[in-house]
Amino acid sequence: MLTGKQKRFLRSQAHHLNPIFQVGKGGVNENMVKQINDALEARELLKVSVLQNCEEDKSEVAEQLVKGTNAELVQLIGNTIILYKESSNNKQIVLPK
Repeated sequence: MLTGKQKRFLRSQAHHLNPIFQVGKGGVNENMVKQINDALEARELLKVSVLQNCEEDKSEVAEQLVKGTNAELVQLIGNTIILYKESSNNKQIVLPK
């Protein structure tokens, strides 16, 4: 579980990132969850964009991604979801205490 201080830190780190995944009309599927999980292992922090034509609510999409990848939801702002998951063998981000 992330503290408020850690979430603020991660939000500042994610500010300059571009979304590398988009959730569209098909919604969230197993393949997308697997790819996001692999990307989280490599990067630890990433943005996912929810497109206008997505039939599911963006908070539902965020919940599905968090459950599927066991990641932490840092922020859901507009149509952008910021996810964080500590990498087991490629640790790059040092969280404040």
